[in-house]
Amino acid sequence: MEQLVKLATQIGERLKASNQTVTTAESCTGGGISYVLTEVAGSSAWFERAFVTYSNDAKRELVGVATDTLVDHGAVSEEVVAEMAAGALKEANADFALAVSGIAGPTGGSEEKPVGMVCFGWATRKGTVTETCLFDGDRHEIRRNTIAHSLCRLLSYLESEKPEQ
Repeated sequence: MEQLVKLATQIGERLKASNQTVTTAESCTGGGISYVLTEVAGSSAWFERAFVTYSNDAKRELVGVATDTLVDHGAVSEEVVAEMAAGALKEANADFALAVSGIAGPTGGSEEKPVGMVCFGWATRKGTVTETCLFDGDRHEIRRNTIAHSLCRLLSYLESEKPEQ
């Protein structure tokens, strides 16, 4: 947990310095990313709200994922996390959004989408980037690795991004 909070602290420092905010749309982590971000004292300066979109209904209702996208690609897909991230960005009026949807197990996997498969989306007003990873381990390890990966990629993006003037 200490390493995750360290990542969140670095993210917060960069966001605060540029007067920017972040939001999340989480499925398989159930709010875990938001929990880590809010472990940082003063996080209210750069983190106002998040969306736990565990069900397909929540994905549609809270962050605007299209029914057709869910039907055509499934909840665990880059297409869905792209819409989750873009919808969260809009609904929270944030500068950055990250979204995750995956299969943490121990059940729910298939040959096409095995346990440990997690799709990620990171959005800004400039666009959205997606990625799919396959993590080993039990439910706890998969969820922890998902949180760590999402924060590492966000920090990497923040370090390379120059704020708009």
